[in-house]
Amino acid sequence: MHRHVEDFCAPLDLVNKGLYIQATMAKQKTNTNYKVIAENRRARFDYAIESDLECGIVLMGSEVKSLRKGSSNIAESYAEVENGELWLVNSYIAPYEQAKTWGHEERRRRKLMVNKRELANLWSETQRKGMTIVPLVMYFNDKGFVKLKIGIAKGKKNHDKRADSAKRDWNVQKQRLLKNG
Repeated sequence: MHRHVEDFCAPLDLVNKGLYIQATMAKQKTNTNYKVIAENRRARFDYAIESDLECGIVLMGSEVKSLRKGSSNIAESYAEVENGELWLVNSYIAPYEQAKTWGHEERRRRKLMVNKRELANLWSETQRKGMTIVPLVMYFNDKGFVKLKIGIAKGKKNHDKRADSAKRDWNVQKQRLLKNG
């Protein structure tokens, strides 16, 4: 009398088998390290964003420490292609107080890291089509690296800004009417 394992276990149908496989698989990690450092909210008001791109940024140690404390501003900054490299100009990172002897300049030019094809595309957009490279968001990604999301944008005229504002106000008013009935 040899008994098999199947004699003691009920056969799994496909639905239960799928649930079993889902339960035993590793769970997806959430982005626990993702944190927004600085956001340029004014950019979407002043510019029509055509496309965006994530790029790395070259920083000193004291700059990263300061960013972890959350003291930076990218509202007045812009990016430019110069000598085959992409640079972030006029961004502010507060000095790190514990690094007074080997600290950093607050508004120095910082190199942005993109590949050659993306760099050629950015140069083409700015030189030939008259677009602007605007920083949108600076953040720590899920691996803890500082990233900058830049947008290729065209400046809006005043009448475009007024039309966008009126459209936004109408959408808010429409939602209130639909909610209240």
